[in-house]
Formats: sequence, structure tokens, C-alpha cells
Amino acid sequence: MRRAHPAPARTIAIWTLVALVAGAGWTVLALSRGEEISAAWMIAAALGSYAIAYRFYSKFIAYKVLKVDRTRATPAERLDNGVDFHPTDRRVLLGHHFAAIAGAGPLVGPVLAAQMGYLPGTIWIIVGVILAGAVQDMVVLFFSTRRDGRSLGQMAREEIGPFGGAAALLAAFAIMIILLGVLALVVVNALAESPWGTFSIGMTIPIALLMGFYLRVLRPGRVVEVSLIGVALLLLALVSGRWVAESSWADTFTLEPATLVIWLVAYGFIASILPVWMLLAPRDYLSTFMKIGTIALLALGVVIALPTLRMDAVTPFAANGDGPVFAGSLFPFVFITIACGALSGFHALISSGTTPKMIQKETQVRMIGYGSMLMESSVAVMALIAASIIDPGLYFAMNAPAGVIGTTVESASQVVTGWGYSISPEDLARAAKNVEESSLLSRTGGAPTLAVGVSEIFSQVTGGGLRAFWYHFAIMFEALFILTALDAGTRVGRFMLQDMLGNVYKPFRNISWKPGLILTSALVCGLWGYFLWVGVHEPLGGINQLFPIFGIANQLLAAVALAVCTTLLVKSGRLKWAWVTGVPLIWDVTVTLTASYQKVFSSDPRVGFFEQRRIFQDAIDEGTVLAPARTMDDMRTVVTNSTVDGVLTAVLALLIIVVLVDAARVCVRHVRRPALSTLSEAPYVESRIVAPDGLFPTEREREEATRDAVGSGAGS
Repeated sequence: MRRAHPAPARTIAIWTLVALVAGAGWTVLALSRGEEISAAWMIAAALGSYAIAYRFYSKFIAYKVLKVDRTRATPAERLDNGVDFHPTDRRVLLGHHFAAIAGAGPLVGPVLAAQMGYLPGTIWIIVGVILAGAVQDMVVLFFSTRRDGRSLGQMAREEIGPFGGAAALLAAFAIMIILLGVLALVVVNALAESPWGTFSIGMTIPIALLMGFYLRVLRPGRVVEVSLIGVALLLLALVSGRWVAESSWADTFTLEPATLVIWLVAYGFIASILPVWMLLAPRDYLSTFMKIGTIALLALGVVIALPTLRMDAVTPFAANGDGPVFAGSLFPFVFITIACGALSGFHALISSGTTPKMIQKETQVRMIGYGSMLMESSVAVMALIAASIIDPGLYFAMNAPAGVIGTTVESASQVVTGWGYSISPEDLARAAKNVEESSLLSRTGGAPTLAVGVSEIFSQVTGGGLRAFWYHFAIMFEALFILTALDAGTRVGRFMLQDMLGNVYKPFRNISWKPGLILTSALVCGLWGYFLWVGVHEPLGGINQLFPIFGIANQLLAAVALAVCTTLLVKSGRLKWAWVTGVPLIWDVTVTLTASYQKVFSSDPRVGFFEQRRIFQDAIDEGTVLAPARTMDDMRTVVTNSTVDGVLTAVLALLIIVVLVDAARVCVRHVRRPALSTLSEAPYVESRIVAPDGLFPTEREREEATRDAVGSGAGS
């Protein structure tokens, strides 16, 4: 038996320092009241906490709970077909996975949650990701890798049973279509009438194709080379985008929303059917450079400029629940609103979708699953900082609907001042002029607020003259950020549909069967494309109709993922460690079902769907038009939307309850009679791939790679 070596004094000193930095950040954030606080303390609390969690907690889960095995071949190695299954360098796969999971949620959710103050959001983003979100992503990735890359719904069907599994399959696919439609709508809104963004993002496609062929055909394995080429071309595309926007070509790349819908659907279909090495993986990897680079520069800007957190630590809206940005009390709605920054069911679909079919080693699930989620959480922290350093009056003027604050700077100033956050009409007009916008009033959705915060941070470092440049750069950055989740999500939706149809017609079980992948890709794109098309043409229709249940649907999906993980931990002989996913599951279920109940049955029309329906129906009967409707037809659309959202929320919650009850039944049966349980785990096959576990190879891994290279040379 090997004896553990004591940690060297330098290691102890380093981790003690990290703990002290994190502790100091948390202490300042939690105890300071009334005085000015630098946003740098939020970064200190976040980065210190992330470092400790990754070093200790993720390692404990990977090696003690999951018992990852680096000698075991992954499905990417065993089933490699160059289409969906393909062993991918861990650095490229880390970029793909992060780009795929990091959609709209970590950018806009924390911005909206700032209505409650910066402290509740900060606590949930950091603590939630460490104990729930990153754990879910890593554990789902591990179990899917052990099952030939099975989708979340199919794993539920095979491990929980046909009844609960069918509910999980149906709920997961329905939620996936809603999430894809919402992501696509955000991209359309960001790129519409933006030649800079459209050109720059469009250029990432040929750049990604070049990178894919470079790694596959021209210079296999030369990741550093292709990274340098890709980054150089990406920076050129970004700079050229502004030139294009100011040139005679601007009209060519200025697209109407309807045109963007067609291009997005076409791109989603092509990205779904092409070999994963050709477009999807290199494009996501390329996008990661811009994502992480921008977030790192933002953090550096905060450290240099030391902007003050101007939002209250906890606002009055956290207690009374009548905030202008979104209605409802702090519990449960701040957790639902933040969504992807701390815990996201969408991530479980990626972790059981593209990534397990590309990962080289089981031991890499720690870096790719847990590490990527920490990276996304850091994005959410920066988004919350961006929303909290701007004038609170400007924040509420930007995020409150026009029906509440009016359409003039005078009316907005008066209403916002009445909430206790004074800002003059002149200040509101100046803020819009600084970023070259005609108005910033009621720019709801979170994205414009984030862009203002980003421009504030960068302009404090580079000078106020570039404020407008940084604002429009941030808008384009957000679109790029979200688009990478859309293409990977479409492919995952195809996998899910193939798994479902494979239970009826066996050829669909081969996910690389060309007729099946083309048909299912077309169906998935057609579904979310239809909702997007209607939503673009009807302000209250299509995906706009389903937007209000986006957050709840995403968190309900996380409950399915955590339930499957907990069941698999129990069935695979890890009962004593089931709390690792069981505790986050209990919390998520409590939060999400509470929110679902309130959205269905609340007597507050701003919260409860059916109460909203009743009020608008009564107004129709009286011949009265209520905001946000402008016509009687809009009134009837609101009634329809409220009815659909209320019914869907109730149905999805019931489906999740079915999954939970069935999962509990399976766990209890296993504890009582383990012999009755079966696992659908793929048989052990020894791996022949030599690859590091983490981002940087250890001394032992370098020696192993050298021996393998020498052996290969001798063998040839």
C-alpha cells in the first residue's frame, strides 16, 4: 500500500494564502454596509473559492466518488467514426464544452438578478456552482462516457425505468427546444441591423473549417500552431468587422431579423450533420479564446480601475417581491433567474451529448466537466459586477418596461427616483449619448445593461473616448457567446431525438446513420426555427410566448440530471457518496417546484400565469386594453400565452415529479434488494490512447508520452 506523502511547505503556504484571499473577499462583501466597496473584492472571493473547490472538492469527487479510470477506453476511442465519435485533444474539447454550455444564462441572468442586490446573486453563483452546477456537469459527463455517450433522457430510461424514463425523455426534449428557441432569439436581437457583429461572427465559420482541416489533415496534433493561427484570424475578423460596418459593404451585412432566422436555421442544420471535427469543435474552441480573453480582460480591468459596487448589497425588492425587472421574492426567483451561472440543466444535455463522444480519457472529466463550469460561473460573476458598478438609477431605467417608467427621460427619472434610486433626465440622456444610442430606456433582457457595464470598465482603463466602441463590442461579444451554445445544442437535440426514435426503430440508435441524422437534424431545426420565426414576426408570439418559462424549464431539467446521477451513484455501489448529488437535488427541487407552484397558482398577476390570464380576459370582456398589449388582438394573445405557459409549467413540473418518484423507487429497491438492479454500463476495454488528465501534463504523463512515442517509432 502506497503511503501518502505530506504536502510540501510551499504548497501549504500557497493554499493558505488562497484561502485568506477568498475569506477576505467574502468578509468584505458580507459585512460592509453603507460604505463604498471595490468590485475587486468580488473577484477575490470568486477566484479564491474556485481554486479551492477545483483543487480539493473536484479531485475528491473524481477519484474518491467516481473512481475515474485512465486505463479504460472511452467511447470516442472505441467507437471512433470521424463523424460524432472522435477522440479530441483535451484543450480543444475544453474549449468546445465551455463554448457549448456558456449561452445566454451567465450573461443576462446575473444582470437581471442584480435587482435584488449584488450579495444574493454572488453567493448563489459561487456556492451554487461549487456544490451543484459543476458537480452535475462532471458526474453526468462521467456516467454518459461509461454508457457510450448516451443522452440524459436515454440514461434515465435505461437506469430508472420505462415510465420515469419516458417522462424524462419527453421533458428533456421539450425543454431543449424551448432553450434553443430562446438562445436563437437572443442572437437575432443582438445581430439584427449590426453589420459589425454579423460579419465578424460569420467569419468564424471559414476560420473554424480551416482549423478543423489543419488539425485533421495538414498538421494533426499541432494544437498550439492552429490556436495561434485561429486567434490571429479571429482578431483580424473582429477589427475588419468595424471596417466593414463603416464601409460601402455595410448594407450587405445589415440583415433583417427574418433573414437572420433563415441563416441561423441553415447554420444549425449544417453544424449538426457535418463531422464534429470539421466545424463544431474548432469553431467552439476558437470562440472560447474570445470568451475567456474578454472575461479575463474584464477582471484585469476591475483590478486596475477598482470600480465601486454602486448597487445595494440587498435591495428592498428582495423582500417585497415587487421589483420592476421581474416580479417575485428573492426565494425562489433569484435562483431561477441566475440559472446557468450556478446550475443549469442545459449543461447536462451537453455533458451527455457531444462531449462524452469526444473525450479521450475518463480522468479528463474533472477538467472538462467541473473546470468548464467554474469558467462559466466566472462569466456570471463578471456580468453581475458589470450590472452593479453602473448607476443604479440607470440600471432600473434600462431594465424596467416602458409601461412602468414611460418613454421619456423625464418620466423615467421621476419613476426611478420614487424607488429610491435617483437619476436626472440629463444623466439618462448623457448615458445614451456616450454609447452612441438614441435611448437606453427600457432596454430589457439584460444584454444592453451588460454592454454598458463592460464599456464602463474598459473605458476607465483605455479612456472615455472609446466608451461607444466597447459598448458595441460587448453587444457583438454576447451574440458570439450565445451562438456557440446554439450549434452544439442543435446537435445534442439531434442525439436526443435519435435516442427517442431508436426505442421504436433500431437503426436510429446508430447516431451516425446518415438518413437518421439528416432527418432528426431537420426536425430539431424545424421545431426551434418555427418558434423563432413566429417570435420574430409577432412580438407576443412564437418563442416570446415560451420565454417566461425559460428559467424554470432549465432548472427542472437540472432536477432530472441530478436525479439520474443520484440513482446511478446508488445503483453502482456508491450509496455513501450519494449526498454529493443528492443534496443539490433536494435544493434544486425545493426551489424549482416552489417557483413552478407560484407561477401557476399565485394571485399576483405579475407572477401567476393563470391570474394574469383572468385579469386580461376580464379586461377583454370590458373592452379595455392593458399594457403590454396595444390592441385587442394583443390582449387575446396575452390570454393565450398565459394559458399555454401556465399549463406547460404545470405539465413539466408533473413530469419531473414522476421522474423523482420513480428514481426514489429504484434507489429504495436497490438498497433493499441489490440483486434486482442492472446497469447499462459499457464493458471495460483497455485504452491505448496516451493523453494528460489536465490542461498541463505532469512529469509522469510526459514520461509516459515519451515512452509511447519511442514504442510507436520502434513498432513502425
